[in-house]
Amino acid sequence: MALGPRLDLRQTQSLVMTPQLQQAIKLLALSNLEIETFVADALESNPLLDIGEVRREKGEDSSEAPPAEHDSAPGPDGEGALDIAHHALDPEAAPGDMGDWGRAADGGSLAGSELPDFENRGSDGPTLAQHLLGQVGAQAHDAREALIATRIIHELDDAGYLQADLRHLAEELGAPVAEIERALDLVQSLEPTGVGARSIAECLALQAKEADRYDPCMARLIDNLDLLAKGEIARLKRLCDVDDDDFSDMLAELKGYDPKPGCQYGGENEAAVVPDVLIAPTGKHGWSIRINEASLPRLVVNREYYIELEAGARDKASRKWLDEQLGEADWLIRALDQRQKTILKTASEIVKRQEGFFREGVSAMRPLTLREVAEAIEMHESTVSRVTSNKYLHCPRGTFEMKYFFSSGVGAADGEGASSEAIKARIRALCEGEDPKKVLSDQKLTDLLNEEGFDLARRTVAKYREAIGIGSSAQRRREKKLKSL
Repeated sequence: MALGPRLDLRQTQSLVMTPQLQQAIKLLALSNLEIETFVADALESNPLLDIGEVRREKGEDSSEAPPAEHDSAPGPDGEGALDIAHHALDPEAAPGDMGDWGRAADGGSLAGSELPDFENRGSDGPTLAQHLLGQVGAQAHDAREALIATRIIHELDDAGYLQADLRHLAEELGAPVAEIERALDLVQSLEPTGVGARSIAECLALQAKEADRYDPCMARLIDNLDLLAKGEIARLKRLCDVDDDDFSDMLAELKGYDPKPGCQYGGENEAAVVPDVLIAPTGKHGWSIRINEASLPRLVVNREYYIELEAGARDKASRKWLDEQLGEADWLIRALDQRQKTILKTASEIVKRQEGFFREGVSAMRPLTLREVAEAIEMHESTVSRVTSNKYLHCPRGTFEMKYFFSSGVGAADGEGASSEAIKARIRALCEGEDPKKVLSDQKLTDLLNEEGFDLARRTVAKYREAIGIGSSAQRRREKKLKSL
């Protein structure tokens, strides 16, 4: 075979992602609050972009909980790229009166422990550090002690515990350990009582001292919390040298203390969750699904300014720059509109598939995968994954991450299967309603669930039980025994 230079023609296929396509994919994964920041940067860099006003339909009551319907941002051609009025889903007639939406099926509150409601995570009050720092100045003996106490406060975790080693702090601050200990005593004297503790025993001891209940018997009880957790009541009574009545009083006092005193104040990084999608019932069988515009500005092209700039663009470079700015503005408006369409389409399919949850609660959730939704809305699975990432959905049952509605499942008697979230909720209900004298074992839980139509193995029930933080039958028996004292 001859070796030498030659020219060949070859035809190949390859996928090339343009910068605009990469940006559009990035926009899908951003939440509304992140989009707001992105839009603010775009407004600063592109003079043709401007904030438009949201149009309301005639007769629409602005006092209603859901915001006004989405009004599209007009593109360069003056036409709206998206026009969604009352994106409603009307499935086949389903039983149940929507008047009961504010109540659970059993008449209780919807804010049950099985629902991860994110609405009230934020707090307008001061953080723990701010609350403590406001007290240091009045309590410290001198500026040096106040400085060390301030450093210790910044080492506290959200629950109010000190995780740092005092010797390590002494080395960093160049102070004797005794001086660090005196500053720690100052922090532990602040309100709420119990902050600055290095263990739960020290935290409870501080509160017992504040209540003037820290006698030798209470001290031995607090020093042996491990025996209390194991339910070794008789041994504890002997150690404390008290009778049944005194022990019950001590235990009642101990239960009144707060093991996490710092949690009553906001965390440093806490922020309220703002929902991206709002869902509300319309009548008995319909749903209103809309984008939350409270955190989503509407972009428009400033036509008047464009005409003014075009008249002054006399050289080729200026006209090219102006055309680029117009193209970028047009693309961004259309990309944001397409993002909204995709989010609404995905949310509609979630409501359709999980309608049982929205009407009856978590017990009616069904198994759902990203692929099922992707196939239904004719999009790629990765697109649905991006759309549901960092997005929250608000409905009358609370605010939930959109990923919450996707879960694996097991076989059920109705042939449709049951969501793992529904199974966890049922396990929690069975454990909470069990007889303290006849605590349910994992095998008994399995038998009860199988009788209800859930096809589960004992090890699966144990896995779900542990996942929701419920202890074994032996642990629950000890807990219920302590509560009965």
